[in-house]
Amino acid sequence: MCTVEKLVKDKRDQRVWYVTPQHMVIDALHLMAEKGIGAVPVMDGQTLVGIFSERDYARKGIIQGRKAKSTPIMEVMTSKVYTVTPEMDITDCMELMTQKKIRHLPVMEQGRVVGLLSIGDIVMAMIREQGEHINYLEHYIIGI
Repeated sequence: MCTVEKLVKDKRDQRVWYVTPQHMVIDALHLMAEKGIGAVPVMDGQTLVGIFSERDYARKGIIQGRKAKSTPIMEVMTSKVYTVTPEMDITDCMELMTQKKIRHLPVMEQGRVVGLLSIGDIVMAMIREQGEHINYLEHYIIGI
């Protein structure tokens, strides 16, 4: 079973991009566009205080008439953040994402954010794991 720790280590870019509550929404949108990511943790120093996603901007920004250049992240971020630990497996992540209807999970270790997983990361890991399992079963059946 693939763990969160392995998945974080296998990611191309292991850095965790983040914003602060005082950053403007436009800053987060630029960062997310530049890095090709759909969400960023919101950090106050070393403390995770929220998460900001494209969905947050669509629902709490655009629809409510807020301007990206003048709206601080703290006004539109999601404060209730669900997190995972490196010891958890990808099935745990998928269940949490499905139950809570979320697409991003910060990975916490000893009170620090050490990674951020997206639903795409989890799905790709599950597909890879299933492919390996199928390959093993095929070889077992034909006796290789």
